Amino acid sequence: MLFVRPSKLSDLDQIERMASSGGPVRHSLPPDRQRLQQRVHDSLNSLRTEVETPGEESYLFVLEDSASGRLCGTAGIMAMAGFSEPFYAFRNEVLVHASRELKVNHRVHALAVSHELTGRTRLTGFYFDEAALGSGMLAPQLLSRARMLFIAQHRERFSNDIFSVLPGVADEAGRSPFWENVGYKFFRRDFTQMELESGGRSRTFIAEMMQVDPLYVPLLSEEAQRVMGEPHVGARLNYQCHLAEGLEPDKFVDLFDAGPVLTAALDVCQSVRHSRLHTALRGEVSGPTVPYLVSNTQSDDFRCALVDLPARLAPEILLPQEVADVLEIADGDEVRCVPLQAEGVRP
Repeated sequence: MLFVRPSKLSDLDQIERMASSGGPVRHSLPPDRQRLQQRVHDSLNSLRTEVETPGEESYLFVLEDSASGRLCGTAGIMAMAGFSEPFYAFRNEVLVHASRELKVNHRVHALAVSHELTGRTRLTGFYFDEAALGSGMLAPQLLSRARMLFIAQHRERFSNDIFSVLPGVADEAGRSPFWENVGYKFFRRDFTQMELESGGRSRTFIAEMMQVDPLYVPLLSEEAQRVMGEPHVGARLNYQCHLAEGLEPDKFVDLFDAGPVLTAALDVCQSVRHSRLHTALRGEVSGPTVPYLVSNTQSDDFRCALVDLPARLAPEILLPQEVADVLEIADGDEVRCVPLQAEGVRP
C-alpha cells in the first residue's frame, strides 16, 4: 500500500531520480544531488527540533509503496517563506488613469513586485510519478494532503496562512512565454537555465534586478498575457489537490513564469478544519465505508495512509493490520483522521 513519511538520507538516490525526471519547470525539486541532500538534512533537523513558533524549518515527505519500497513522489513544506530574505511574487493590480479635462477614466491591469507572502507557510517540492501510478486522484491527494495532516497535528510549527506556487505554462523545450516577455529582458538567460542557476524561485536577486515600477500587462504579448495564472500541464494534478484542500488562486502570480499562487487561511483548509483525533485498535472494518486520510501523531516518525472507514467515526476506530503496521501504531494510540471528501462533515 502507499503511504507518506518523512524523507531520509537513504532515499537520496530515488529522490534524485524523481528530481531529474521532469525538468525544472515541472516541480521545485532542484535536479542537483548536493542541494537535494541539503533538503533532506534540513528536513531531518527540523523534525528533531522542538519548535514553539515557526522559523526557518523545512520538511520533505516522500510517497512510498510499502510492498516494493519504491518512492513515487515527494511533497514539502517551508514553515515560513522568506525567513532569511523576503519572498517575492507579482501582485495583480488595477491602476486608474484619469483626466477630468479630457474626460478620460481608464483602468489598466498591472503587475507589481510584492513581498506580501513573506512569513506565510509554503507548500513546495511536489512531485508525483504519474507514469508509475496513473492519473487518478487518490494517490496524489494522499501525497499532497498528508502534509496538511502533519500541519494540523503540529500547528505550533506553522503560520496561520498558507500558500503554494505552482509551475506556469512552458513547452517541452522549457520555453516560458511569460519569461521571454519579462524576465529574459532583464537577465538575458533562458528560463530553464535561470531555474537551474537560481536554485529556486522568487529569490531576492530576482526582485532586485526586476523593474520597480508596475509592469503594464497590455504591453506584453498576447501569448504572455494568456498564460498568466495558468498551471503547467504537469502541475494540474497538484492544482486539483490544492483546490480539494481549500486553497484558491489569489491576486499573486510567480515572478518567473506567472504560474498560479494559491492561498488559504490554515483554519479553512479541509485537513485542518475537519480532522479529528481517534483512538485506534487493530481489527477488520465492516459495513459501508468512505476513503479517509489517517496519520499517526508523531513528528520525525510521521506516517499517513489512505484507509476505507465508516462515514461517521466513533471515538475508537478499527484499522486493518496492514494499515496499523504501516502507520507504526499500537492498540490505544491516537491517530488523526479526515475524510478525503470533507463536504458535509460536521465541523
